Amino acid sequence: MEANGSENLTNQNPNLEREFIRRHHNHELVENQCSSTLVKHINAPVHIVWSLVRRFDQPQKYKPFISRCVVKGNMEIGTVREVDVKSGLPATRSTERLELLDDNEHILSIRIVGGDHRLKNYSSIISLHPETIEGRIGTLVIESFVVDVPEGNTKDETCYFVEALIKCNLKSLADISERLAVQDTTTESIV
Repeated sequence: MEANGSENLTNQNPNLEREFIRRHHNHELVENQCSSTLVKHINAPVHIVWSLVRRFDQPQKYKPFISRCVVKGNMEIGTVREVDVKSGLPATRSTERLELLDDNEHILSIRIVGGDHRLKNYSSIISLHPETIEGRIGTLVIESFVVDVPEGNTKDETCYFVEALIKCNLKSLADISERLAVQDTTTESIV
């Protein structure tokens, strides 16, 4: 599924996109789980987008449903963060563990390990890839997840809910990254 706020403006090769998904977004599903992969094309260079995504300690920089984050650890694999969720969602907090932070490949993976929500065994991977969008430097963002289907819900309902949250996060990530890219370009032209 593609979470693309605008028409597909990329020159990105769909085969390459599939290869990135195959290489970086493998989730082993067990019974009663759902999974999905979403794609967003952002008109900003990878280094700008990555500067937001890699901040495991500050997800609220681009995730609009997070009000506060407290990290327990040193930003290495296994570090845990306690996240406060804004009102309006069926949760108030989430405990998440850093599974992977690769600054070379631009990949971040987290796992939810606790909280007062119904997203049990949730794991996500987000990867960033340089691309050209209408002749300009851009970023292909791919985010995938796997999660248990809560009792009383269907796979479709669960995937729809999680996809909606991720789409909001990706839209916010795009808006902020593109604003930062314009500021970066403006600063360069002044110097």
